[in-house]
Amino acid sequence: MKNHIHILLVISRLILLACLAGLLSRCENFVEAEPPRSQLSATAVFENYATANAAMSDIYARIRDAGLLSGRANGGQLFTGAYGDDLVSYESGIYGTEPFYSNSLLASNNNVTDFWNTTYAQVYAANSMLEGLAATTALSTQQHEQLQGEALFVRALLHFYLTGLYGDVPYVTTTDYRINTVARRMLTAEVYQHCIADLETAVGLLPENYTVAGRIRPNKHAAQALLARVYLYAGLWAESSNAASAVLNNNTLYVWENDPEKVFLKDCTATIWQLMPSAAGKNTEEGLTYIFSSGPPPQVALNPKLMQAFEPGDLRREKWTKTVTTGGNSWSHAFKYKQRNNTGTTVEYSIVLRLGELYLVRAEARARQGELIGAKEDLDKVRSLAGLGATAALSQQDLIDAILRERRVELFAEYSHRFLDLKRTGSLDAALSDKPGWDPTDKHWPLPQAELLANGNLAPQNPGY
Repeated sequence: MKNHIHILLVISRLILLACLAGLLSRCENFVEAEPPRSQLSATAVFENYATANAAMSDIYARIRDAGLLSGRANGGQLFTGAYGDDLVSYESGIYGTEPFYSNSLLASNNNVTDFWNTTYAQVYAANSMLEGLAATTALSTQQHEQLQGEALFVRALLHFYLTGLYGDVPYVTTTDYRINTVARRMLTAEVYQHCIADLETAVGLLPENYTVAGRIRPNKHAAQALLARVYLYAGLWAESSNAASAVLNNNTLYVWENDPEKVFLKDCTATIWQLMPSAAGKNTEEGLTYIFSSGPPPQVALNPKLMQAFEPGDLRREKWTKTVTTGGNSWSHAFKYKQRNNTGTTVEYSIVLRLGELYLVRAEARARQGELIGAKEDLDKVRSLAGLGATAALSQQDLIDAILRERRVELFAEYSHRFLDLKRTGSLDAALSDKPGWDPTDKHWPLPQAELLANGNLAPQNPGY
């Protein structure tokens, strides 16, 4: 056990060099400093599959625990939910969700800086994997391709979220500080093209089946599912539909779950890729973050506008939300994940990609191409889970609007979907104009002030800051 712990610690130090990780302490960001020298050679990680594979696992753990995808109380999911209209913040002060909810962000905001540095540190780790793999001959072709595909998948996923929140950002593909020090921002459309290139390569490298139990490591279909999402955001409707179909047509590996109570359990057959909790018996960070037992809420509650968006009889309101009443006042919280405590045996993992989203991705891609019959079938598949009847939408625009409404009540409090949907469809101002402090320039977070001072090539600052 001591040897095992020692190996994992060594791997963590090798893969995320201390100065760039930004997770262990506050230090220079990914464009500021030269990596420190180490007595240990990073090539040692790639001398056998066990250590290289453990290094990749460590990256997923870091994504789970910090940054834009984390479901923790200081993670990106919560803060983007408050920034949009999924959540209402009940915090006060500059260090929590309140500045995000009230749209009073400054370029010096600690969370804005931390999300940037932490997520780019995870990109750095993925690039370190890719460079280490390129330099080794110790792994078999199958092992090499699996790990390379996973690292490319992670790099694309992280940049997708970085550009979604910060707008034009650098697409970082190296660990060379001399290049990263002068990294330039790319237009969001360019970032998407780089994401697509990485994911298309990953699809060709990753195996069809999962390499470990639990669907905690992405396979070919996970890359295709994320590719379908990025194609949708890039406006490539046919490509998005085809990529989604490549996953949805695999009825052996992926089976639709008709019981909304079972969708967020760790063994759900509708899950494409998920993050495993940090310890046996522990459950999701999202459960810890969103669930509260009395009011007022310690951090956030579901926005009443979201609660009103559910149609009468929608089982998702009944099964995926819960209302708490204290002193005559009521608040609702997300209840997709139902466990806050250790359950002895873990029952819930954090689901990043699932069939519910993918059916709605294909529905929208089909509708935007005029394939209305197929779009209606996909939309109604999702509605059936909620116990709802077929959509009444007939025209192309009505169907697109119905799909976007469905995305709101299907994907709430999951990985920033709502805010990113409003942004990509040009609907932010209409949906958020009644929020305190909302301004059209708030569609992007500010670039961290320290980043602009360190690298003039990141200028100019986003408008409004």
